[in-house]
Amino acid sequence: MSTKDYLEKDYYAVLGVPKTATAEEIKKAYRKLARQYHPDANPGNSETEEKFKSVSEAYDVLSDTKRRKEYDEARTLFGSGMGGYTGAGAPRGGFNFDFGDLFSGSSGGGDRIGDLFGGLFNRGGGTRTTTTSRPRRGQDIESEVTLGFGEAVDGTTVSLRLTSSSACPACSGTGAKAGTTPRVCPTCDGTGAASRNLGNFAFSEPCRDCRGRGLIVDDPCPVCEGSGRGKSTRTIQARIPAGVGDGQRIRIKAKGAPGENGGPAGDLYVLVHVKPHPVFGRSGENLTVTVPVTFPEAALGAEIKVPTLKGMPVTLRIPEGTPNGRTFRVRGRGAARKDGTKGDLLVTVQVTVPQNLDDKARSALEEFKNATEGPDLREELIKQARSE
Repeated sequence: MSTKDYLEKDYYAVLGVPKTATAEEIKKAYRKLARQYHPDANPGNSETEEKFKSVSEAYDVLSDTKRRKEYDEARTLFGSGMGGYTGAGAPRGGFNFDFGDLFSGSSGGGDRIGDLFGGLFNRGGGTRTTTTSRPRRGQDIESEVTLGFGEAVDGTTVSLRLTSSSACPACSGTGAKAGTTPRVCPTCDGTGAASRNLGNFAFSEPCRDCRGRGLIVDDPCPVCEGSGRGKSTRTIQARIPAGVGDGQRIRIKAKGAPGENGGPAGDLYVLVHVKPHPVFGRSGENLTVTVPVTFPEAALGAEIKVPTLKGMPVTLRIPEGTPNGRTFRVRGRGAARKDGTKGDLLVTVQVTVPQNLDDKARSALEEFKNATEGPDLREELIKQARSE
């Protein structure tokens, strides 16, 4: 996350919460917006996809206590004019204020704030620069995978082919043609940044001559055209946990783009798609299945065989007088939970009506009808309808 993002993006407004919002309020707002703008709910809509990314970015910062504190402090300092010292009444003598020192004790805060404010308020006329050699975290990478229904329930290991930015293999990241080396930028003395004097204060910005790299390439590498970066493709084995659901996003740490100058690698985010099953469905950690039963089985009771996912059928006892659509629970035959246990198999019975009857069956049903004939089952319903 760059300092520019900290200053220009109002993450509270993105999530629609006040600055005083609690962690629970922030989470609740994020979940609501994530469901609304999720790409699966808006296929092919680039506008909602960008909104989903903005919502996720805002939540990543505000849900982390340390990052939220750094974000609030940076915006408070910048928005308040740094304590009122940027107006016409500012002291002529000026003062030095190093944001790198201010945030040096926080996790990464010094880098983010120091990059932008390295020379802020340094009015002595000198050049206040920041070094570009500090370690930088690699970018996060997103990928997608489609799993079979059973793979999602049990978990699986998949091969993912990833493409990310890395050091150009032809020049080893220097940006210079083979046999040559870049030279230190004389403008910024190799730091990659210089301050611009704006009168009352000096503002740190990337060096224009070397574009922030600190090096000048006179004979650029023909492969990367002097950028020092190239595309690398690699295949990794990623473990997808058991019980993953369709549309779930899995985070795999340190499998993203490699860092720079010894910095850590980014993370890999895998969007999981699950193919439907011809027999089974999912309801959270439970599997669902609909099983047909005959009228005599439902009326008289019966023991029926019920299929299970990747296992032998189980015997289910149906009590007499079971109505159509009743659901029974078979313990421990569902999807895996995080604690290693399994959910249940929810079996819904569907009473089937015979389509073709021979004379014997028809006669038997007529006898059954006569034997069970009673008041009209719909009479009371009709009375109630008329009374309104």
